[in-house]
Amino acid sequence: MLQGLDRLLPTYARADLTIARGRGARVWDSDDREYLDFGGGIAVVSLGHCHPSPLAAAQEQLERLWHASNLYRTEPGEELAARLSERFGGARAFFCNSGAESIEAGLKYARKATGKPGVVALEGSFHGRTLGALSVTGQPTKRKPFDPLVSGVRFVPPNDVQALEAAVDDEIGLILLEPILGEGGVIPLEREFVSAAAALEPLLGLDEVQTGVGRTGSFFAFEQLGVRPDLVMLAKGLANGLPIGALLVAEEADGAFSPGDHGSTFGGNPVSCAAACAVVDAIDDDLLDRVAERGAALAQGLTALPGVVEVRGRGLLVGAVMDRPAGEIVEACRERGLLVLTAGDDVVRLAPPLTIRLADIGEALAILDAALRPGSPSIK
Repeated sequence: MLQGLDRLLPTYARADLTIARGRGARVWDSDDREYLDFGGGIAVVSLGHCHPSPLAAAQEQLERLWHASNLYRTEPGEELAARLSERFGGARAFFCNSGAESIEAGLKYARKATGKPGVVALEGSFHGRTLGALSVTGQPTKRKPFDPLVSGVRFVPPNDVQALEAAVDDEIGLILLEPILGEGGVIPLEREFVSAAAALEPLLGLDEVQTGVGRTGSFFAFEQLGVRPDLVMLAKGLANGLPIGALLVAEEADGAFSPGDHGSTFGGNPVSCAAACAVVDAIDDDLLDRVAERGAALAQGLTALPGVVEVRGRGLLVGAVMDRPAGEIVEACRERGLLVLTAGDDVVRLAPPLTIRLADIGEALAILDAALRPGSPSIK
């Protein structure tokens, strides 16, 4: 195992923990120690580990067809596009393999559709680590080692309407927003700010890689913001852990791409799309209501914990601003059998499966409480 780890490029700050299997909201390491997973693979395992519906759909598809290429039609990709269009209210889809790829597709689409190279994005935003996605990520420490990046990007503070309007001129073809800044601290955008962006001339692209597919209590986070974007980027929870990404283009913004403008060898993979169809079908009104209810219970519980300064987010994407470094809390929780995430230096991020039980939320809050109290022993 150590020799294998040494053969990986050191692009991740991995914990010394080997996850071996998972079921529902729990995972077990290579020593068979159990953990309650409130990171969800970074908001990816939307229905829980090994959920029976996408598992069965993927297994059935594996026995029929793994890959055919986009030179031909396949049923799962077309079925998924139809399901997403229905949820959106009329859209066409391009499928790829990750969130960063969906952002890249959106950047290309906006440039071709408008003929304008400029992009307005947000300070503190995160859109991916490929060259284009990194260029529109509002975190200088991530961009600086790879300068010069794609030019023409302007950054404004979240929820500052005046700065947004001042940044837009005839060179800007796209305004790119995360409805909730995830890596940037779990900062929800205000309805008025997003409405102001929608009223401007550039295309409005919403990066729903982390907020989409039910995470905030509606299938798309934009449904709670009173806007209809031109472009939406999805990934993470769409196939419950199988690699997939999607660019959705609203019907009224359609028409810019033609054959050869963009592509992906593995985009629209039949197995991933079959699993994604099962995920979309599972996210019904009852589940979305439970996401809102359990997100509220989680947020309320967090506010009562020692060291919590503020709780923010929507649904089951929740950030707790702490009075101490978040990394220390993540480590203390892991020692006690709870997996959580950071979102900046002082924010603990929680993104459990959408199917999380109230009992699991109670257990997670108890572990967090213990982790936040000096000298508290491990409880697992």
